[in-house]
Amino acid sequence: MSLVRTWLKIPFWQRVAAGFVLGVLAGWLMGPAAQTWFGPLGTVYVNLIKMIAIPLVFFAVVSAVGALSGQRSIAALGGRTLLWFAITAVLAVTVGLAFGWLFRPGAGVDMASLQVAENYRQREVPGPLDVLLNIVPENPFRALAALGAGRTDDGQNVIVPSNFTILQVIFFAGLAGFALVRLGEKTAGLRGLADQARELMIQVTRFVLEATPIGTFGLIAALVGSYGFEQLVPLGKFVLALYAACAFHIVVVYGGLLLAHGLNPLKFFRGAAPAMQIGFVASSSFAALPLSLTSATHNLGVDRDYASFAVPLGASIKMDGCGAIYPALAAVFIAQYMGLELSAGQYFIIALASVLGSFGTAGVPGTAVIMATVVLSAAGLPLEAIGILYAIDRVLDMMRTMTNVTGQVLVPVLVARQTGLLDRAVYERASSNVGVEDPARP
Repeated sequence: MSLVRTWLKIPFWQRVAAGFVLGVLAGWLMGPAAQTWFGPLGTVYVNLIKMIAIPLVFFAVVSAVGALSGQRSIAALGGRTLLWFAITAVLAVTVGLAFGWLFRPGAGVDMASLQVAENYRQREVPGPLDVLLNIVPENPFRALAALGAGRTDDGQNVIVPSNFTILQVIFFAGLAGFALVRLGEKTAGLRGLADQARELMIQVTRFVLEATPIGTFGLIAALVGSYGFEQLVPLGKFVLALYAACAFHIVVVYGGLLLAHGLNPLKFFRGAAPAMQIGFVASSSFAALPLSLTSATHNLGVDRDYASFAVPLGASIKMDGCGAIYPALAAVFIAQYMGLELSAGQYFIIALASVLGSFGTAGVPGTAVIMATVVLSAAGLPLEAIGILYAIDRVLDMMRTMTNVTGQVLVPVLVARQTGLLDRAVYERASSNVGVEDPARP
């Protein structure tokens, strides 16, 4: 037990960083065999995170809607949150275009050195009405089970596994929360049960998060071992441009917004670090969702009821990395690679399509590829060129997702600061420990 306590006393981010470094070393030393030996550790960890995400979001939203409706307008909070989603998306697109112009990642690239990834398949872009209709679940129990409807080659309708039903869960949970408020004292016991279930899932989340260093080790070891360095060389300039653009957006843009709101950026990054780490390692906003929610409330002092609504919503539609920076940068890269000159009108179309498209593809699998397809189609650029970048998509997705997750925590902090829902004392402490040991806050 003393060994376990000593382990838990080490700051959470340091434990995760240690898992990352050891994973890189293991993957480098073992090569492709690391995927076989250590890959299952990462797979089990991601499955654990996904296991808790749906029930955590459901009970948190049901409880939050009842609490928020009694003290302030949910519509006003939602509108302000969506406004900041849009503002930061516009800034992200600007950063993507600027770094594409600055780095010129597609200029001088040898066409013979590039080829379309074998597993790339051109994606169909859903229409806005399809996305809107998909928010309302046909069967809420299927949505809660993270199952979607599919169709076989012979036309039969089937139930298929899916982890992209989070908007449906939010919709149904919000409706149930409003119903509990409407019924008042008739359902006081049920409201209390929802609150208790939320506390139960928060504690389960703390247990699961203690496996993060091990999961990080497995995921990174498998990635480093199976990813050939030769794949990165021809597109190294694009990788550098994307990482630099995302880092600039996180540090300078997000940091500037925090300063403008009278908040210390270093405190924010310390509190958001656990969620940012998992976003980078797992390359999934959905997998990082429990940590994003915990980081926003426990580490940074955002009102729990508001965060329970805003953070899951952000995990679905707030995609500064995948939906704004990457499509804009990819469009510039492909234009330079193909020897095409983009007009001022095309730059505007790229920016507009990136901002609007990120909302229009909410909850759609493969957001980055879908968004790149939307932007290239709008700008009149060849779609087949996306397959070239898809060959290194896993490496790109790490930084894109970390940017997404950072923004998904940032916006609730900004809105909470504006509306008096931010506990400044907690923010100034900015704890980075989100595991089992949690004596400060429940």
